[in-house]
Amino acid sequence: MMRVLEFIVALIMVVVLYTLVGVFMPDHGSTSRSLEVSHDFRQVYDILSNFRRFPDYGVLRAYDPNTQFTYAGPAYGVGAQVSWTSNNSKVQSGTLTITKDEPGARQVRDAGSAEIVWSLKNPWTGHDKRFDIELSRSGRLVKVVMRYKVNYGWNLIDRYSRLYIHGDPAAFVQYTLSNLQNVLASIPNVDYNSMHPVIEATPSQPVLYVSTKAKRTLDDVAVATDAALKEIDAAMKTLGVTAAGPRITITRDYGDQNYAFDVAVPISSSTLTLDKQTYDLTQPGQAADTADGSAAGAGAWTKDGALIVAGAVRARMDFGGRALEADLQASPASLPLMRLYLQAYAQTHGYAYDPNSKPLYDAVIKDVDPNTGEGSYKVYLPLSWAPDATPDQAVLPAAAASAAPAVASSVPASAASAPAPAGSALPAAAASAG
Repeated sequence: MMRVLEFIVALIMVVVLYTLVGVFMPDHGSTSRSLEVSHDFRQVYDILSNFRRFPDYGVLRAYDPNTQFTYAGPAYGVGAQVSWTSNNSKVQSGTLTITKDEPGARQVRDAGSAEIVWSLKNPWTGHDKRFDIELSRSGRLVKVVMRYKVNYGWNLIDRYSRLYIHGDPAAFVQYTLSNLQNVLASIPNVDYNSMHPVIEATPSQPVLYVSTKAKRTLDDVAVATDAALKEIDAAMKTLGVTAAGPRITITRDYGDQNYAFDVAVPISSSTLTLDKQTYDLTQPGQAADTADGSAAGAGAWTKDGALIVAGAVRARMDFGGRALEADLQASPASLPLMRLYLQAYAQTHGYAYDPNSKPLYDAVIKDVDPNTGEGSYKVYLPLSWAPDATPDQAVLPAAAASAAPAVASSVPASAASAPAPAGSALPAAAASAG
């Protein structure tokens, strides 16, 4: 009997001690990690102020590659949400919601710091769980501090769980930051702050085009472009069609030494007549046996749905669908860098694109001014997925969303008018990755 009483007294003492310790323990917990990355500040901010790239750098798929993600709310900023489900006990299910995003996508261009808060709902103990992310410029580096914070209130069991906050929460923070650095390293490290891209619905158009290539200098590209335009102009006269838009350059391969591209001109009809036979570009016929159909001659269809017109001239329906578009008023030498800006912007915002199946292209809006050496262009990156608008579209007035002048003429622009020093090289379309 005495031993039973001793056990009861001991148990009461343990409970009292447990309660007293729990009462005096903090009603909150936190853990943090930091990281410095050699990458553009705006890119680090952009990738964290939306969740489309979260599956790539969040630790969850490292635990379970089959983790399923869904998205809700706006695409960016406050209200953006990602949820996940998994049968793995370390992942389970949960939701992150952006509840703070300062100074915002527009204002962050000139900011030296930013703060983003992700609110968390998952099976971890406590309430008001969140990740506070602080960004600050540090010379040529960006310092990222991620803190996990949680409140326990008067739940004594939850208060004791703070002893284990350096388990799953700390691992989540540590591995997420490490993976974030790896994802950023795969994105071109360029400063696209000066760019104000928009997402546009582009129409499908009939075009005549010539595939060509040249050494990567302005002069060589201009010579190849003019030669292609002469062939296209001759084909338009033969077909009895007219230009229905500005010259378009479609980038196929921007190599270290050479540039492979298509020179295309939109035309006034998708129905063409060759040797008294009518062809509908919207309904390609059976492809010739050779890859480009060249052995079959005019009137044959290539495997990619183009019609051979004459010589190197082909006709097809092109473009169509949504694209990320940015305006450029500068020397043609700036076009490769603008294309790189668009790709980096798409990657940090989680837009899906495939430059192999739908390559980048740019249209000449105003030819190069011989006095300034500048022209006006619209540069496009076709997208297979994107939200309805970019953050820039959401904050810019409609009239300011596209600052390039309207198309003034349907006559194809000549590349020969682009003044450039002989042999001047186009800038490399590559940048250091942080």
